[in-house]
Amino acid sequence: MDKREIAAVLEEIAFFLELKGENPFKIKAYSTGARVIESLPEEPSVLVQKGILRNVKGIGEGLAGAVTELVTTGASTLHTELKASFPAGVMEMTAVPGLGPKKIKAIYEQLSVGSVGELEYACIENRLVGLPGFGQKTQEKILAGIRQFKRHQGFHLFANVIEEADCILEAVRGAAGVTRADHAGEIRRRLEVIQNITLVVAGSPPKALAEALQSVPDVTQVEHHPETKTITARSPQGLPLSIQMADAAGYGWELLSATGSAEHVQELERRLVERGGSPAGESEEAVYAAAGLPAIPPELREGHGEIELAGSGRLPVLIEAGQIQGIFHNHTVWSDGAATLEQMVEAARSLGYRYIGISDHSQAAFYANGLKEDRIRAQHAEIDAVQKTFPDIRIFKGIEADILADGAMDYPDEILATFDFVIASVHSRFNLSEEDQTNRICRALANPFVTMLGHATGRLLLSRDAYQVDMKKVLDAAAAHKKIVEINANPHRLDLDWRLCGYAKEKGVTFSINPDAHSTDGLADVPFGVNVARKGGVTVEDVVNTLPVEAMASRLQAMRR
Repeated sequence: MDKREIAAVLEEIAFFLELKGENPFKIKAYSTGARVIESLPEEPSVLVQKGILRNVKGIGEGLAGAVTELVTTGASTLHTELKASFPAGVMEMTAVPGLGPKKIKAIYEQLSVGSVGELEYACIENRLVGLPGFGQKTQEKILAGIRQFKRHQGFHLFANVIEEADCILEAVRGAAGVTRADHAGEIRRRLEVIQNITLVVAGSPPKALAEALQSVPDVTQVEHHPETKTITARSPQGLPLSIQMADAAGYGWELLSATGSAEHVQELERRLVERGGSPAGESEEAVYAAAGLPAIPPELREGHGEIELAGSGRLPVLIEAGQIQGIFHNHTVWSDGAATLEQMVEAARSLGYRYIGISDHSQAAFYANGLKEDRIRAQHAEIDAVQKTFPDIRIFKGIEADILADGAMDYPDEILATFDFVIASVHSRFNLSEEDQTNRICRALANPFVTMLGHATGRLLLSRDAYQVDMKKVLDAAAAHKKIVEINANPHRLDLDWRLCGYAKEKGVTFSINPDAHSTDGLADVPFGVNVARKGGVTVEDVVNTLPVEAMASRLQAMRR
């Protein structure tokens, strides 16, 4: 190992020691030692070989031993042990601008946040505001630092990309000569995680397109590639950006082939060949017609059997965002939300919703100011009062109740019975075995007062994997007990995964597309959940919160019998 690598290990040791609350002098010794090692005029290996490492000012006995071990073995026993005692993502948080060891220690110890993604989500849920020494401004700075950190990671949430992608598309459509321009690729298929931005454009000369891109602030590296008829660049967030230039006569095929997955395009080409057609056409509809197919919605073009469905006339009519009548899974200042109950209701009303379900955290979620029995009664009284203020939107009394490790709910049934609906969610013990986690959730679904399952796999996109769970068994249980499964629209969750929607539909499971909103802004996340539903082949009939308010009320009441 060279001196830079050794210094990095020593810095990590200092960081982990601080997290453990070790002696400050020991922490400083490793931190200072890292700087000493990095500034040496020669490599530490030379000093170790000569036996004079200990003679260097700032290198004590313990530090000399650690450096010698790194030089001779390429690893440090202490570093390995310390690293293994913390989640892998904790060290990653040190790369967030403005976030030092002391703040990371407080966040990790008090909020159990162990990755950058979890930290971002904690900021969105306003969990840092209440920590000693933090506050609203600190939380905002950390959130900005997180976004800066994620800029160069290569993967981005759809919700974090779509605005700048639309801005780029608008600029391109304004270029001289453009007759058509559309999103393609991952964005048009509404994938939950995006790696690049792809456009297809017709009618404009390359120079005009390049100038249009350069007019967008912070777009860089604009280059024309005549051999491939493309223009490439980097988006403001650093995503690879590609424009495929097309002729008007072949625009349909260019757009289709740039949108669909490789599997989808290959299968379509095979079908075209069988029918004597060709990959050409001014519109996508014309290309699909040449293959004897109706147009397949972009969200479905993943090579998951959609061409066969289209060929047999079984292509589903996908749900639209405008068909959602009301929303469940919303938090207020009664737990960890940022807005009052009245503010959330008013915001939902302004968005055109006919009903809203309030579901603050339950008592087991102490970190989120979960509601104990006396506060439940007080909240219900406030809901009744607010309902009188807004008679044109129905407020349903709900709770997001924790599923305990053994599958029991964290309220007794007589308390659960006081709610109009109960969302059962896992918020702890993510490390259970697949069998135990599966049994845990299935037992909760058997509870007669549970209405729906919240964020089924616990994943946080780009930060926390789903816990080990047999989702087919869970969905079987949901079907058997006639429970609703949530499609969580929060861009960090998008859980249930769209790849599981088909199986759920086969079993007769119904969905509720919910924002999991912790602020009035969060209510606007519903379309992201609709994207998931559409990718999963979900129709309006599959989603309960497309029901009118009275039908929804009857449905909830019937589920409690």
